[in-house]
Amino acid sequence: MAAAKQGDTVKVHYRGTLSDDTQFDSSRGGEPLEFTIGQNMVIPGFEDGVLGMEVGQSKKVSIPANEAYGQYNNDLVAVVPRSQVPPELELEVGMPLHVRSAEGQIARAMVRDLTETDVTLDLNHPLAGQDLIFEIELVEII
Repeated sequence: MAAAKQGDTVKVHYRGTLSDDTQFDSSRGGEPLEFTIGQNMVIPGFEDGVLGMEVGQSKKVSIPANEAYGQYNNDLVAVVPRSQVPPELELEVGMPLHVRSAEGQIARAMVRDLTETDVTLDLNHPLAGQDLIFEIELVEII
């Protein structure tokens, strides 16, 4: 049986959890995730975990934060005047927003705190700083 290698397009089912077994994502109950190994379509640790797997094989992969979404970076937290946020937005703590940088790039941010005058935005990925655990099943090598 062939093993998954660089350049292969694969389909996998997965369940992603944190170290305390809190589930943050799963493909179970839906379509398997399809990606090409070596194309940086998924985080490096996940891709490395699939390398060498054979169709029908399942395994558990632990991915340290550095091979997932990186360490939490306090420099990616910014306090902005509430006047810079469109007034029609009804902000709530935990709400995701799309923000535009001075260079015109769009990034995803999370509202971390609100005051009468300021909004604290966090541009870290929600899983930054977290070690991740994936249960992976290789469904198909296309």
